[in-house]
Amino acid sequence: MKTCLVLTVCFVFIGAGRGFAEPLKEHSLGVSTEISYIMYDEPNVMEEKGLMYGIGASYTFRKDFMFNVDARYSYGHVDYKNSGTIDSIDDFMLEFRGLLGYDFSKYEGYGITPYIGLGYRYLNDDSSGMISSTGDRGYERESNYFYTPIGIEIINPLNNDWSMAAIFEYDYFWKGIQKSHLSGAVPSFSDLENDQNDGFGLRASLRFQKKGEKADFLIEPFVRYWDIEESETANITYNGVLWGFGWEPENNSTEIGIRLAAVF
Repeated sequence: MKTCLVLTVCFVFIGAGRGFAEPLKEHSLGVSTEISYIMYDEPNVMEEKGLMYGIGASYTFRKDFMFNVDARYSYGHVDYKNSGTIDSIDDFMLEFRGLLGYDFSKYEGYGITPYIGLGYRYLNDDSSGMISSTGDRGYERESNYFYTPIGIEIINPLNNDWSMAAIFEYDYFWKGIQKSHLSGAVPSFSDLENDQNDGFGLRASLRFQKKGEKADFLIEPFVRYWDIEESETANITYNGVLWGFGWEPENNSTEIGIRLAAVF
């Protein structure tokens, strides 16, 4: 991860030669599609991997300061593996973000925008009704993350109406709520809800944007990473009687993909 970030920074700053041909748009609306490969891992417990396909929309206002709101939805199938396996589990993800930053419109020929904001990420992993290769029954899991993005966008104009931007972000994790619908596997069990209090996220992307007459078009490879610590414990009951305790293990997820968008 650190090597990737260093190489990206070097690539952005090599060969910069001229300032912006014109100011950034005051109002812009973007629509996008993306494809990514996600890898979720609970060390020494289980892992899931699979492809996700997404769509998104965003609005950005720039006038010295920058304000941005965006939303995305993605859907796919992941394969589960621990002592047994389950293939083609339905996954979908929703994410909403609001960002506020300040545009340093010219600094040695670059555009630099530090920003901060609020974000919410929801992931649904539903293996209810499925049975693993070792006979274990699956169930629905819901992840809710509340976080603050803290990042910087560095824009470098190129020739022929092209520009290149590098985005680096640290996500301050405020709280997570993990819901495990155990009753979907064994109806007598209670569902489990665990609070997650510690973790962080990282993001990096490299955006190439081509100016058009009616719309700009962009292509953006990206990496999104989460590292979440073990949750608090909560009671599990069986037919209303205390049966034991459950928690969400420490986990990490890495999503690598590419985004295509039109900006009006």
